Amino acid sequence: MRSEGKLVLGSASPRRARLLSQLSVPFDVVPSSIAEVRAEREGAGEFAQRLAREKALAVSSDLPRLWVLGADTIVTLKKEVLGKPTDAADACRMLASLSGRTHRVITAVALVAPGGTLHEQISEESTVRFRRLASDEIQRYVATAEPLDKAGAYAIQGGAADFVSRLQGSYDNVVGLPLDQVRELLRRAGLYPAAREVRKGL
Repeated sequence: MRSEGKLVLGSASPRRARLLSQLSVPFDVVPSSIAEVRAEREGAGEFAQRLAREKALAVSSDLPRLWVLGADTIVTLKKEVLGKPTDAADACRMLASLSGRTHRVITAVALVAPGGTLHEQISEESTVRFRRLASDEIQRYVATAEPLDKAGAYAIQGGAADFVSRLQGSYDNVVGLPLDQVRELLRRAGLYPAAREVRKGL
């Protein structure tokens, strides 16, 4: 039997799980199966927030006694939202469009309380600029298959680290989970153990 205070990460992303594990909060991973389809005229931030919320609520419906954290990260270049590429050619197209330009990375996070009600939702935005990329280095990177399951077709913590010429905002946010903001979110919900330990020591 699981405890009432247990946290569930409603995401299949191993990157988010690795980041969340740095907060010393015990959690299980239960991926959601929400379709990541943008509604007509839906803004980029609204899209990310809706997906994070729907992911958390979907997992919560199966685990109503637990807290569920859902998250979604999108890459946006001007008005275009760059999701996960459909194939290698699409990944090459996305990377070519990001070459020498600045784009935004938005991660939305939703926390659903036991009982299935939305407790709080936050979002964080970072801006990233790529240096100019040669077509052969784009092709070599895509051939590693790393970009194929990443929003915007790249992993800043992986082979695309060398593509970045400037980053403004949270690095963790670009990876997939803004840790400082999530820590405060969990603290406000009483789920962050370090906060409870500090209060006991006062």
